[in-house]
Amino acid sequence: MAALIVEPIQGSTGVILPPKGYLQKLRAICDKYGILLIFDEVITGFGRLGAPFAADFFGVVPDMITCAKGLTNAAVPMGAVIVRQDIYDGFMNAAPENAIEFFHGYTYSAHPLACAALLATLDVYRDERLFERAADMASYFEDAAHSLKGLPYVKDVRNLGLVCGIELESVPGKPTARAFDVFLKCFWDKGVLIRTTNDIIALSPPLIIEKAQVDQLFGAIADVLKAQKAVPDVQTVAA
Repeated sequence: MAALIVEPIQGSTGVILPPKGYLQKLRAICDKYGILLIFDEVITGFGRLGAPFAADFFGVVPDMITCAKGLTNAAVPMGAVIVRQDIYDGFMNAAPENAIEFFHGYTYSAHPLACAALLATLDVYRDERLFERAADMASYFEDAAHSLKGLPYVKDVRNLGLVCGIELESVPGKPTARAFDVFLKCFWDKGVLIRTTNDIIALSPPLIIEKAQVDQLFGAIADVLKAQKAVPDVQTVAA
């Protein structure tokens, strides 16, 4: 059987958002031709968009979901695969008599420490209503992100939920240099840690981020970008 795996929002490639109706169209095509649709929700899973998964946010049910990171709040490495009931049943029914698990793992599968971290993390998500909190914070985060439009070297700002990509103009002949320079100056001069991929600043803050911290984050980036405009590109690269 064929399968199609897709990130609902592409993360490391620069926070690429799906066109309206794109994921729904993929679901329809996969249904038509009997193709499994797999969502990689390592980034989008567990509240990043203000919903449990991007599948919930976009209203598209995949056949399988791969997840990690938010699964244990990254306190202990752990990954998981969520599968449709009939896929699970297919494995179990074909297994030897008295099978007790969906056998697909490796040496450290269901490690007790990781499982304890998982259960504790899920309790915190539920008890502190962090998914709902992320949904409430999303509009403030979005406004702060798009306030960077028009600043020096900003080509595009992409945002959904608590995830954002700020695409910068590359230094001619020096890809990645612009964003890396912003990274260094934010860290050393502003005390703010950001993440870059190519010449894109990719942000996905903790779900507990406060409005003051959102202001600090985007304020630091804005200050660094404004200061860069007065510095020739050759000096920017040298920094």
